[in-house]
Amino acid sequence: QLQAYGGGLVQAGGSLRLSCTASGLTFNNDAMAWFRQAPGKERQFVAAHRQSLRRTYYADSVKGRFTISRDNAKNAVYLQMNSLIPEDTALYFCAARTVWNVDFGNPIHYNYWGRGTLVTVSS
Repeated sequence: QLQAYGGGLVQAGGSLRLSCTASGLTFNNDAMAWFRQAPGKERQFVAAHRQSLRRTYYADSVKGRFTISRDNAKNAVYLQMNSLIPEDTALYFCAARTVWNVDFGNPIHYNYWGRGTLVTVSS
């Protein structure tokens, strides 16, 4: 299973680092991603990491502010969030898929999901 943690309350302009660890499953998924969901809104793609090509992908809204990284030795994926704004407030989820899918921003393609961690950015 996947478990996301590291959320919290932060002022606008601040930073948080989210972590996601895997247990009970082999950490060999080519695709690891972060999604977020604000109250009353659909789940939204944030960032993805493709292990086989060592490439990262970001939603336009977080590009330049967020960084996704992965540590296979620790069975973990991270999301460093800088220059946070109130619009980043949401429940953040990590997700995994064994084989990369070109439609990586669509949550329906992910096999594994962790419980979310709440990020609240105050203005």
